[in-house]
Amino acid sequence: MELWPWLSAALLLLLLLVQLSRAANFYARIGLYCALCFGASAAASLVCLLRHGGRTVENMRIISWFVRSFKYAYGLRFETRGREKLEVDRPCVIISNHQSILDMMGLMEILPRRCVQIAKRELLFLGPVGLIMYLGGVFFINRQRSSTAVTVMADVGDRMVRENLKVWIYPEGTRNSNGDLLPFKKGAFYLAIQAQVPIIPVVYSSYSSFYNPETKLFTSGTIKVEVLDAVPTTGLTVADIPKLMDTCHRDMRNTFFRVSKMPQENGASEGL
Repeated sequence: MELWPWLSAALLLLLLLVQLSRAANFYARIGLYCALCFGASAAASLVCLLRHGGRTVENMRIISWFVRSFKYAYGLRFETRGREKLEVDRPCVIISNHQSILDMMGLMEILPRRCVQIAKRELLFLGPVGLIMYLGGVFFINRQRSSTAVTVMADVGDRMVRENLKVWIYPEGTRNSNGDLLPFKKGAFYLAIQAQVPIIPVVYSSYSSFYNPETKLFTSGTIKVEVLDAVPTTGLTVADIPKLMDTCHRDMRNTFFRVSKMPQENGASEGL
């Protein structure tokens, strides 16, 4: 029996279902995103190995080129303000809000030169995705073992100054799509003070107008990105971390509501 007619019919049925069902469209787009991540990671890994031969921050430019192309498949646009603030030729800690798996596109859209991320260790074992993160110089932390995490962060602090690296961290610690910012964890601020480097906050507007896992919404849309002024840490000590966290959280939260055009009435209070 010919297989092609059945495959063609199944494909047509799937396309029809995607057009008629919001849930089917949502899962199809998520599936495509995962496929793009794995496919692009495999291709980028090969290019990185051929170009640089192994693990180096310079591979992030290659990775960024691949990931930035994803937005065309989803009809996403990025409007960025203050991008030049990331192009300073000095080490710094970059912090941004963390909403969904789509954040990788936003990160790569404005990723400055010599910038790496800190990620949970579990991602290292995610096939080609883990491989490309390793080749790009990503620092992996075992969040289940605090002593190991502290050791890694100390090493990151030394290397970022020695190698003139920028380090990108999500201070909320986990994805958050509740329309507000979660309280920040101390790691990014401890790292900045330890290395005596500035913190540069980056804020992405809410995805809720085009992406919502609860309602299975996933369409095209525009993401506004605003890079805030650098926050110096020179002369600060560990005792200053709470105040530093509060300042960054307040400024980023105010910016998040402004660029998202949302009232400041949901989620955490102003005093966070």
